[in-house]
Amino acid sequence: MRKRIQLTLILVAMLLVLSACGGEKYEPQAINENTDVCVICKMAVKDDQYATQIITKDGQSLKFDDIGCLNTWKKENGTDTIGAEFVRDFNSKQWLRYEKAYYAYDPSYKTPMAYGIVSFEQEADATAYIEEQGKGKLMTAEDLANHSWEVNRDMMDMGGEHGHDHDHAPDQEHGDDMPDHSADEEPATGGHGS
Repeated sequence: MRKRIQLTLILVAMLLVLSACGGEKYEPQAINENTDVCVICKMAVKDDQYATQIITKDGQSLKFDDIGCLNTWKKENGTDTIGAEFVRDFNSKQWLRYEKAYYAYDPSYKTPMAYGIVSFEQEADATAYIEEQGKGKLMTAEDLANHSWEVNRDMMDMGGEHGHDHDHAPDQEHGDDMPDHSADEEPATGGHGS
């Protein structure tokens, strides 16, 4: 009887340890406009609806000024070290899981690095944005996995349009001295709602 109680206690302890280890929770970190720069393009990251971030499995926060830069990082570094990916709701600026958001895309949408993708928590909000703009395509994370990720070079100079003013020399255009990140990107893993 005593052996049975000891065995039960050991099993319960093991289950508690295993359940504590398996539930890794990744949370987005606040944007600090004074110090945060995009990991890819090195532009300042504004605390706005375009900011995105990756939390690595070891807890490091990688911040990006545009969802296209986040995708470029995944292409260049793979997805094995990613714990979670976050985007922001265009309207509320609340952090959302990348794979659960809805996206509106059109190359003419003005975003910090001209990828033309904005994110929403609700499908209805993304659809309303597309209707308000008079153009665009509704997408999910699964759709983004097959997206071309082209930069609209005509939209690169957007400082002041929505307050996303990057720090660069007055005679330097966005994209000067930056690698071309418009090539076909590696698909993101996971799909909408997973």
